[in-house]
Amino acid sequence: MELAGKHLLIASTETCSGKSAILLGLADKLQQQGVEISYSKPMGNFYERRESTTEADVALIRDYLKLPPAQVFAPLVNADTASLIGRLEGEDTQDYRSLLQQQASAAPAGLLCFEGGSNLWEGHSYQLSVPLIAETVDAKVLIVMRYHSLRSIEQLLAAREALGDRLLGAVINDIPTSDLATVQDLAVPALEKKGIPILATIPKNRTLRSVSVGELVKRLDAEVLCRPDRLGLLVESLSIGAMNCTAALVYFSKAHCMAVVTGGDREDIQLAALETSTQCLILTGHLAPQPYILRRAEDLEIPVISVDFDTLRTVEIVEEAFAQVRIQEPVKVKIMNQLMAEHFDFPRFNQLMGLV
Repeated sequence: MELAGKHLLIASTETCSGKSAILLGLADKLQQQGVEISYSKPMGNFYERRESTTEADVALIRDYLKLPPAQVFAPLVNADTASLIGRLEGEDTQDYRSLLQQQASAAPAGLLCFEGGSNLWEGHSYQLSVPLIAETVDAKVLIVMRYHSLRSIEQLLAAREALGDRLLGAVINDIPTSDLATVQDLAVPALEKKGIPILATIPKNRTLRSVSVGELVKRLDAEVLCRPDRLGLLVESLSIGAMNCTAALVYFSKAHCMAVVTGGDREDIQLAALETSTQCLILTGHLAPQPYILRRAEDLEIPVISVDFDTLRTVEIVEEAFAQVRIQEPVKVKIMNQLMAEHFDFPRFNQLMGLV
C-alpha cells in the first residue's frame, strides 16, 4: 500500500513526559513554515468523560492547530483494561496495522504526525507499539524523555537499540535548573556519540506541571462552595494544614500557587491559607466552613471546595492528578511554544526529516 507524505512518530519513554506539548510546539512552528500537518493518535487513553467518543489530546491538537477533519485521525483502539481483555481473549481480531496504513494513505501530502502510547511498548497486543507503528508507516521517531536523574539517559540508549535508524532524535524534557549543565555538558555529548541527536534540552517549568482547580474538582467529586468562576486557576504545589496556626503561616509562606488540604473545622488553618499564595482551599470531611471564611475567600477570589474524603485520601487523589498532568490549558500551550522556540533545534529537525 502506497503511503503519502512524510511520517513522524512522537513517542516517549514513560507517561506524561510531554509528547503532546512537544508535538504542539513543533507542529505550530512547521505550520508557520508552510508545512501541511495531519495528526493521528492510534492508541486513545484520555477521555474527558467516560461516555465521550472524542479523545482529549486529539481534540486539543485539532482545535489548536485548526486542522480540518480530513487531517485528523481518531484513535483506532482505547488503551484500557476492557479493550485489552477483549484482545487477549480473541474477541478483538482486528488488523490494526492495516487500519493504520489506511490512515497514512488517506492523509494529504505534507507531514503526518503520529502520537505514540504512554511508553515504547504500550499497544503491542494490537501491533500498535512505537516500534511497530514506525515500521508499519515508515515513520521517523522523535523520543521525548522526562528527566529524573542522569540515569534517565539509559532509557534513550534502550530506545536507540529498539528503533535503530528510525530514531530521528530525542528531546530531554523537564530538567531541573540545577541539572541543566550536567545534561548539556555530559549527557548530550555522550548520547550524540551513540547516534542519538538531541534536538532540545528543556528546563523544568512549574506551570507546565500544574493542575487546574477544575481538574481537582472533577477528580475529588467536590462541591464548589465559592468562586466557581475561578476554577481555571493553576495549582503548582500541595500543602497539608494539620499543624497549629503559627506553624501553618510559616509553612504556607514557603509555598507558591498551592492547594491547601485541611479539615472543614480548622478555621485557623483556613484563614492562614487564605492570606498566603493559595489557589484553592480543599476542606475534608464534608464539614461546612464558617460563613466568614467563605466571605474572605470570595473577597480574595480563592475557590473553596468541600470533599467527602478524609485528608489522607484527598491528598492521594491530588497527588495522582499531579502525576498525570496534561497540557489542556491555553497558558500551558503558550509556555511550551515559548520553550520550544528557545530550546528546540528546528533547522536540524528539518534537515533530519528532509523538510529542507
